[in-house]
Amino acid sequence: MATPQTPPAHGDLTPELLAAPQWTDQMVAAAGIPIYDIPFLTIGGGIGSFVTLDYLRIYGVPTSQMRVVSNIDHPWQTYEFLTRCSQIPRHERIRSDSASRPDNLWGFPSYGLEEAWREKKISYLWQLLTEPILNDYWTPRAGTVFQNLEREARRINYWDMLVKGQVRMVRRRQGGGYFTVVTPPEGAAATKRIVFRSRFTHIAIGYPGLKFLPDLQEFRQKYGDYQHVVNAYEPHEQVYEFLKTRPGTVVIRGGGIVASRVLQRLFDDRERFGLRTQIIHIFRTFVSGSHGPHIWMRRRGGDGWAYQGFNYPKSVWGGQLKAEMRRLEGADRAKKYKEMGGTNTPRRRRWQEQMRAGRGGGYYHAVQGVVEKVEPTADGKLLSHVRSGDGTIREPVSDYIIDCTGLEADIAEHRIFDDLLKHGGAYRNPVGRLEVERHFEIKGTASGDGALYASGSATLGGYFPGVDTFLGLQIAAQEIADDLARRGFCRAMGPARSTSQWLKWARNKPV
Repeated sequence: MATPQTPPAHGDLTPELLAAPQWTDQMVAAAGIPIYDIPFLTIGGGIGSFVTLDYLRIYGVPTSQMRVVSNIDHPWQTYEFLTRCSQIPRHERIRSDSASRPDNLWGFPSYGLEEAWREKKISYLWQLLTEPILNDYWTPRAGTVFQNLEREARRINYWDMLVKGQVRMVRRRQGGGYFTVVTPPEGAAATKRIVFRSRFTHIAIGYPGLKFLPDLQEFRQKYGDYQHVVNAYEPHEQVYEFLKTRPGTVVIRGGGIVASRVLQRLFDDRERFGLRTQIIHIFRTFVSGSHGPHIWMRRRGGDGWAYQGFNYPKSVWGGQLKAEMRRLEGADRAKKYKEMGGTNTPRRRRWQEQMRAGRGGGYYHAVQGVVEKVEPTADGKLLSHVRSGDGTIREPVSDYIIDCTGLEADIAEHRIFDDLLKHGGAYRNPVGRLEVERHFEIKGTASGDGALYASGSATLGGYFPGVDTFLGLQIAAQEIADDLARRGFCRAMGPARSTSQWLKWARNKPV
């Protein structure tokens, strides 16, 4: 990385820079902001950034040509925080295919083979061979994923590329490439901002933040109660600890994978500690059976849930749906997303047994309705006003409400994307996220011979549906790496290099 150019000035954004959609080197220098040159820069530092760097390192790009700007210390940090909050600690299994390995672009050996070998369990191999007909889909433990990510991060010298800081914006550079404005950690630089000047920039910043249902957000703001109305993606262990001390009632909102994980934690605690917890599960959309637009796109359902092994049908990662989606534009693409979409969760036998026991024992109550408002009662509990489909009102009282409806999806909630929409030429795709090319370059943001890429949840609605998954991040990284090879930034991957690199991976040898 080149020595920064540091003119004697205050080193912060000026009104001129903030207003200009395209910057010159002279404008940045006049503001006194140090400039660092790096050919490829990725923003985020999560698994999306890591997988992209991993591909490029294996394609032959040295660490000296790449940097990652992040406010976290290791790529799996945010993901582990979210999984732990949503009741998937390291020893529990996540919702991911056995061959979807963000630490291993070849997918072989799969997580299933690795765990079967390490734990000497033939039953894992039987499950892999018989899924999903005789057994549930095999999925890896969260801890297995994190341990392997750490191994690969060390192998590619990830921390040699890490720059700590908070990215403020990305602007096009006159003459080609991009300026990325970074706020470094306090005391780490002599100026308030630094700037990276790069030919290629990649954005993988995940979801902007937590998403609360409107009535629950209103309750928290109005009454200042952040302990009894919680989001499943924020720390909420106090709920489970309270229920260990006395009988209580919990309302669950949502019908996806997170709701099923929270529900399992409540069931497990009942069984393990002999608790008397009552569970009221409110579904906005109550699924009573198999459903879908036509016979070829139906999914199982029942008791409120829509069941599906993974986020999307498996053919979106390499089958007919993937090929079809690459051809669709505009309204046709949005229509196909609507047909495939909808909240769903895997149908795992353990959960089914627990729910049947809960219904039979009178402590699990699944209801359909729309919650109009939540109010505190005189004795400090929570009163939910639930309007059912026939217009009747239920008013369940609970000690806690757990919102399991997901993360914030509006890309404009993140200032990097908001700035790109306003000043960078980016625009929304048919489902409201960031419109990208088939090789994940952000449409409308080209700058000379440079390119601005994005991957992850922000690109949902593009030509490839499964973007917010391990395998989806890998497919995006491969598309980006192949595009960079076409542009001459790195060598194309051939069978000989791929084989030699896999052998290095298998022996844990540096790239």
